[in-house]
Amino acid sequence: MKLNRESLANAAAWNEAGIAVPSYDVAKVAEDTKKAPVWVHFGVGNIFRIFIGGIADKLIESGESDKGIICAETFDYDIVNKIYDPYDNLVLAVTLKADGSTEKKVLGSLTEAIPANVKNADSWNRLKEIFADAGLQMISFTVTEKGYALKGSDGNYLPFVKPDIENGPEAAVGAMAVVTAMLYHRFTTCKAPLAVVSMDNCSHNGEKLQNAVLTMAQEWLDKGFVTADFIDYLKDEAQISFPWSMIDKITPRPSSEIADALEADGIEAMQPVVTERNTYIAPFVNAEGPQYLVIEDKFPNGRPALEKAGVYLTDRNTVNEVERMKVTTCLNPLHTALAVYGCALGYTSIAAEMQDAELTKLVEGIGPKEGMKVVCDPGILSPDDFVKEVIEQRLPNKFIPDTPQRIACDTSQKVGIRYGETIKSYVEKYGSAKDLQYVPIAIAGWLRYLIAVDDNGNAMELSPDPMLEELQAALAGVKFGEPDSVGDKLKPILSNANIFGSDLYAAGIGERIEELVKEELAGVGAIRATLKKYV
Repeated sequence: MKLNRESLANAAAWNEAGIAVPSYDVAKVAEDTKKAPVWVHFGVGNIFRIFIGGIADKLIESGESDKGIICAETFDYDIVNKIYDPYDNLVLAVTLKADGSTEKKVLGSLTEAIPANVKNADSWNRLKEIFADAGLQMISFTVTEKGYALKGSDGNYLPFVKPDIENGPEAAVGAMAVVTAMLYHRFTTCKAPLAVVSMDNCSHNGEKLQNAVLTMAQEWLDKGFVTADFIDYLKDEAQISFPWSMIDKITPRPSSEIADALEADGIEAMQPVVTERNTYIAPFVNAEGPQYLVIEDKFPNGRPALEKAGVYLTDRNTVNEVERMKVTTCLNPLHTALAVYGCALGYTSIAAEMQDAELTKLVEGIGPKEGMKVVCDPGILSPDDFVKEVIEQRLPNKFIPDTPQRIACDTSQKVGIRYGETIKSYVEKYGSAKDLQYVPIAIAGWLRYLIAVDDNGNAMELSPDPMLEELQAALAGVKFGEPDSVGDKLKPILSNANIFGSDLYAAGIGERIEELVKEELAGVGAIRATLKKYV
């Protein structure tokens, strides 16, 4: 069997292999979507394919919708060329349950894949055609938090952003420039409303997206590329809305073991690939079962019946409280702590780390003990139940092939929310964050990780991070086995509100973090000894 539309005609063979296939006509849904698009998604990687694609698939299967999602990729065009086109845009979704069983289903809801590349005239014009359709209801995003960033920690535009500003909408390359260019095309053609929905795993994601689009549009206005009434259009939420959302589903890189098992079941060509831009992707997506998507219900041009597929539709304040609950307390700060310490301690599995006494105590301290003191209960989801599911079921699921090395990517973009918000809440509630014990350990672990030497004294490869070069330059001269080499080198980092959301010395924990980093640098086994001492 091959993962393509032709092979799906033999549904019996797929079912015999334990794989469900769409009950709907995949080709017809694709054709209908092409003629009258309602939903475009930017950032077409793994979590989108299994989670958001799964939502659309469920709506089509149930008869709630007859349209799928058009997929646009602004960063890694190889994904379209290697994973979408050869497999007729189909996805083999593999859900990994804690008991070791799997649930497998082919999703046919992703109907078209477009490299959003201004140098590819056919693709660029097709994207413009879609945005000029007044019936388009929503565009959504999973481009990661750094995808919305236009400026670096120094407040200056990033190098790749400057050409987008200088060259205008007809030469847009970066994700935010491309989206702004397409919104301008919509404005100059049909001028219809649209919901612009970030589904990325970051705080105030709708606000980040809105700010990035408005910033790009304003720069283009200043240079004469767009008109002032376009800015008015973007700022009118009856025309263009930027709903906030919270998304949660652990979606690791595709596992070669799962690929082998699928091929043993008779499915051809399932092996993962790594693109030139270092994206790990495969024809299948493996992920955990639990998933949550909460979206602010603000869709000025209508929307699919998302609530019929398990999406929570609510108001902005509730979205914000759910997101804060997850990102600052119940999941993400635990993940980051496990990531940096896992790398330094030689782990290659998040689940295996949850069998480590010190690391388990660390995440229990960060979430249930410290974070819960300042978290809001959003009402629609219980923080106590959520964090219990995370610590007792989700993180320890040994069938989820997730690695600390994956979670450690882009940590500089995450610590300000995952720890910084709790720190600010402690300062607001107690006047200082000095009573925090576990959060400083997590931050110290990240700084110690940046030295790129593990707890055995061996060099270790660090995960990609947009600030890695800058941070390592600031830490130059800090040496393993020489705690005094730290000197004052941590001060510019720990006092940088662009990284942590506030000055950690003013919050009362800067000096404490310095002490912890020095202890963890003392020599072989110092990280483990520090954890044993303080958790």
